Amino acid sequence: MDRIIKYFPDLSSAQRKQLSDLEPLYRDWNSRINVISRKDIDNIFLHHVLHSLAIAKVISFTKNTRIIDIGTGGGFPGIPLAIYFPYCNFTLVDSIGKKIAVANEVIQSLGLINVNAIKSRAEELNDEFDFVVTRAVAPLPAINNWAHKIIKPGGLNQLPNGIIALKGGDLKDEIAPFGKKTTKWEINSFFEEDFFNEKRIIFLPR
Repeated sequence: MDRIIKYFPDLSSAQRKQLSDLEPLYRDWNSRINVISRKDIDNIFLHHVLHSLAIAKVISFTKNTRIIDIGTGGGFPGIPLAIYFPYCNFTLVDSIGKKIAVANEVIQSLGLINVNAIKSRAEELNDEFDFVVTRAVAPLPAINNWAHKIIKPGGLNQLPNGIIALKGGDLKDEIAPFGKKTTKWEINSFFEEDFFNEKRIIFLPR
């Protein structure tokens, strides 16, 4: 938790409490339903919470921005982002009911009122959002196919509405279909830990 505060010193005491509560909540649920790799649970703040919050280093969502987390699993990156941006609205989507059940329990335990989690596939949704966020769910062309129709045109943020994806590894093939439309940030330019080497944020406008 100390490294979260190091990189995000502006967190309120309430936000710090909510973020610190993530560890015992996920430890408890992970002992029953495997939503985070068993070997990874000890690194929840570095590998999951801080990784999720990297998105807050490239955009500060304006009030009432609507964000959907596609393939959220147990709630990443959506839940940490919902804590950081309490004045925005988050929807978390996953096709696996057990994982959504855990996400909803965590949301309820933290008292988060700006986020809800639903069992669905992105392509089945009829709602509209400003941004899609996602972490290592599928290649960017697939995410774009699922999400394009649910992203509103335009936007009121410093980035136009679109997809913000946490990615790792060689992304040339994923990005190639979009030419120069994408923007890429190296996460190790924000966070010094070795874990973030080769990890990136990719933005694709609608």
